Amino acid sequence: KGAGKGGPGAGKGRGGFQPPEGPAPKTPWGVLDLNGVWQRPYVPDIERANGGPLPYTEWGKKQFDTYNAEEGDYTGSCLPFGHSRAMGSPDPIQIMLTPTSMAFLYEQNSWFKVFPIDGRAHNPKKVPTWFGDSIGHWEGDTMVVDTTNFNGFTRLDTNGHPHSNQLHMIEKFTRTDLGHIAYQVTYDDPKTYTKPVVQNRTFTLRPDWEIQEYSCEENNKGLIEGRIKVPDYENTGKQ
Repeated sequence: KGAGKGGPGAGKGRGGFQPPEGPAPKTPWGVLDLNGVWQRPYVPDIERANGGPLPYTEWGKKQFDTYNAEEGDYTGSCLPFGHSRAMGSPDPIQIMLTPTSMAFLYEQNSWFKVFPIDGRAHNPKKVPTWFGDSIGHWEGDTMVVDTTNFNGFTRLDTNGHPHSNQLHMIEKFTRTDLGHIAYQVTYDDPKTYTKPVVQNRTFTLRPDWEIQEYSCEENNKGLIEGRIKVPDYENTGKQ
């Protein structure tokens, strides 16, 4: 664990942890190694992270202004967060990389996503999904993950910022050193926003962490007792 300086518990970082130091490692097949368990910034409000109001279209502004989490936030019913909201969650994520594929193992609800990075295009026959259809490719030392074909049922963050089924997410992962990944995400959704929204974050390697089991399916008393309402997708104008 913790190759190089600053293994688990070393230094004076958060909780006594100091990220391992050293150059960015490479895989046996010669690309930057993105494998590991990563701590990410919790981003419950992408507008705050944006440093100002989001560039809504008229449709997008209406979706946000009329959103009330107490009247049926889908995550209260244990429905999938969607890729953007899962990537902004406070729980760790494990990245697994092979020469031909990449996987995100989200601790949140034990969800996962596996997709090809061999240069293929999106498959137009795939049905829309909660986490979208992802493909990846290398641009130099940067892994670019391109995701489309969302079902439109999710929100971009905890605060409920909207997107439509036209959302196109572009994520860039660059291992800058042993302990960090520079992460850039672009939200391009012409139905919801007048221009793409671009944000930058830093992932920190946590060799002292492991992904834990996370369940949101059993004994959901809030749903059973009526405090949490199932979203009314038929009348929300999700598209």
